[in-house]
Amino acid sequence: MTLSLPSLPLRTARLILRPFEDRDYDAYAAYHGRSDVYRFLYSFPPEADELRQQFEGAQQPDLSKDGATMTLAVERSQDGCVLGEVLLKVASTAALQGELGYIFDPAHAGAGYATEAAGEVLRAGFENIGFHRIFARIDAQNHGSVKVAERLGLRREAHFRQNDRHDGRWGDEFVYALLAEECPASG
Repeated sequence: MTLSLPSLPLRTARLILRPFEDRDYDAYAAYHGRSDVYRFLYSFPPEADELRQQFEGAQQPDLSKDGATMTLAVERSQDGCVLGEVLLKVASTAALQGELGYIFDPAHAGAGYATEAAGEVLRAGFENIGFHRIFARIDAQNHGSVKVAERLGLRREAHFRQNDRHDGRWGDEFVYALLAEECPASG
């Protein structure tokens, strides 16, 4: 089974969720260059060519097969500022499962943008794409992301202890999930 992209852009009261464009590179590079952002991604910020390749991949939303990802820039409607990104990755076409992710520039934290954007991607994932279950994997120390998942009504299904290691430190991971029938926006 092939999953199809929803009609883009997606819109909320304050945001436009759209494919990245060349003009977005500087904003993308700014938050992707931060070690405090990447600490929760268990990797180091990409540099030079790697960052450019990653950005070019983010410009091509794809849901055609397992592992494919739809990454969308989150733009504030009032001024066109790129705040971060949301993504939906095909975890399994056979099981109709997707993985939700979001990365935001910390300069824009605390205004509800991540919750608003992720909520719209959840809605589209269930209503337009047809996922049965969408989950998010979150570093247990990433309290902001945990709050976003809980605000969206995702339930904590797992707590994996010391399941990953980055820069000499072990980290725990939570898995949050929601079924289509549980999503308030798609009910």
